[in-house]
Amino acid sequence: MADPSTYRPKPGEIPLDPGVYRFRDKDGRVIYVGKAKSLRSRLSSYFQDISALHPRTRTMVTTGASVEWTVVRNEVEALQLEYSWIKEFDPRFNVKYRDDKSYPYLAVTMGELFPRAQVMRGRKRPGTRYFGPYAHAWAIRETLDQLLRVFPIRTCSSGVFKRAGQVGRPCLLGYIEKCSAPCVGRVSEENHRAIAEDFCDFMAGHTDRFVKRLEREMLEASSELDFETAARRRDDLGALTKALERSAVVLGDATDADVFGIADDELEAAVQVFHVRGGRVRGQRGWVVDKQEEGDLGLAEVVERLLLQVYGGESPEGVPREVLVPALPPDPDSVAEWLGGLRSARVDLRVPQRGDKRTLMQTVERNAAQALARHKVARAGDLTARSQALQDLQDALGLSQAPLRIECFDVSHVQGTNVVASMVVFEDGLARKGEYRRFIVRGTPQPDGSVRVDDTAAMDEVLTRRFRRYLEEQGDSGGLEIDDHDQDDRLPHGPIDETTGKPRRFAYPPQLIVVDGGKPQVNAAAAALRNLGIDDVAVVGLAKRLEEVWLPDDDFPVILPRTSEGLYLLQRVRDEAHRFAITFHRQRRSKAMVRSALDDIPGLGQVRAKALLAHFGSVKKLRAADVSEITAVKGIGPALAQTIQAALREDGADVPAVNLTTGEVLE
Repeated sequence: MADPSTYRPKPGEIPLDPGVYRFRDKDGRVIYVGKAKSLRSRLSSYFQDISALHPRTRTMVTTGASVEWTVVRNEVEALQLEYSWIKEFDPRFNVKYRDDKSYPYLAVTMGELFPRAQVMRGRKRPGTRYFGPYAHAWAIRETLDQLLRVFPIRTCSSGVFKRAGQVGRPCLLGYIEKCSAPCVGRVSEENHRAIAEDFCDFMAGHTDRFVKRLEREMLEASSELDFETAARRRDDLGALTKALERSAVVLGDATDADVFGIADDELEAAVQVFHVRGGRVRGQRGWVVDKQEEGDLGLAEVVERLLLQVYGGESPEGVPREVLVPALPPDPDSVAEWLGGLRSARVDLRVPQRGDKRTLMQTVERNAAQALARHKVARAGDLTARSQALQDLQDALGLSQAPLRIECFDVSHVQGTNVVASMVVFEDGLARKGEYRRFIVRGTPQPDGSVRVDDTAAMDEVLTRRFRRYLEEQGDSGGLEIDDHDQDDRLPHGPIDETTGKPRRFAYPPQLIVVDGGKPQVNAAAAALRNLGIDDVAVVGLAKRLEEVWLPDDDFPVILPRTSEGLYLLQRVRDEAHRFAITFHRQRRSKAMVRSALDDIPGLGQVRAKALLAHFGSVKKLRAADVSEITAVKGIGPALAQTIQAALREDGADVPAVNLTTGEVLE
């Protein structure tokens, strides 16, 4: 395994501020995203004595090759940024926040007759508008409680709403004016929907018009000496102001902007840019510019060259409406006109002076200062040390590269029946369960008409099907790759399905195939690949008796030391494939076994079949009964009784009967 000390930052480099950090592996892929109230305290905990770490954390830090961080203002910002990056990078070590269930949203059910505001988790529903994510559900409820003063939208459940309409009396929120009470007709359907739409506009960031409207109404009421209304508007305005207290990563006016921050000295300048779309930070980039190569550049010249470099090859969609910089270039009008020509619309190039945009600029500048400090103290050296287990396998098996993707196949059956196979995938030593596959083995037809379903034939069939599909996917994709222009966040991608936008199922070839078994299974797997013309994928077998590793066409196995991390990884892969195959086989076998001779009788359903078995106790006794005895069972008429008797006496074979409720074999 890699030594975390090879990429450990010096404690003085790590800021004490809250922020979000990312661990990357040797290929630059993000393997973990986390947030911290104090980056220094949290990151230092990863580089303590490795034996004291949780096994999953230990695997993560030994898989990583570098760590980076982004400074934010508070924990709410950190959570929102962590969420965005987990969704973007899908890090393999992140579990808790992998799906929407961990993040509550404020949802407005605009698809209902009377829209309702509520906390929602899980899968998005059509006709519902979502706002968030939030750190906690209580944060949504506090925000909603503040806004109900101004936007008295319905928040009750369907049952409460219906009951209030039946009794003609609203709930408590209706009495304290935090609900417009459409349940009892205080407002019409149209007026309540207008309130819901205003609420959604406010949550979407279009806040200024509501604040100005309340200020105007407050002043008008005050000038007319209606101090009660003025006080109410004042309190409403305070509620909106409190709800508008938000983090710098969410802007209130649905801003589309690129925000640049620069930290420089006499020789170099560190640049950070936050890409804000729809009021949210959608991406971040950073790099270091060598000022010495271009002579003595001032900040204005650095900004001008930076804009030319960033937007020189951009498409019109890549240039936002606003470009916020720490200093204007020497000729700002010309640069703004050039940007407008690229976008085919006006581009506002300016230095933010106050408000949320200035606050976000300060956050970006702090990240730039941290990046420059890290760059200055960064040690030269190789930060791409491989995992020890993968290195052991590369050395022991004589591979040209470390097996970053391992696929393991296992066949499961009982005396040749219900034959199935499993394929499990490990990447960088970790299971990728989303890429597991199951196969129903059909068998290999023989010249005499029989079907061969032994272990070697099944292995040949499964490998052939898997890699034939891989060759088809490669042919269909035409070598299509995702074009990632963000040079600071390069991620490896495989062929993409043009219709779904998702990676193709079998598009990624492994560097190593592991089969559960010895020499016969390995040779069968190697022959399947050879018949398909695939010669760049290594194949090994792991025999369970002595845990020896077999290579194709070798007379003697490779014996790995019992303490080898490579052997431990192979065992985990093999055991996972065996577990996955056994689980699938049991499912198939259970479906095949829970049957009886009654299942094929026309007109006899499951309920009446259970009644017959409960009455007679077994199919054998039912077969011996006459029509009158069968009709004594509730629900069985004379015609059906004759059909049952005829079917059972024609089928005189001893078919085992099974209790359909418990699955117990009755005979």
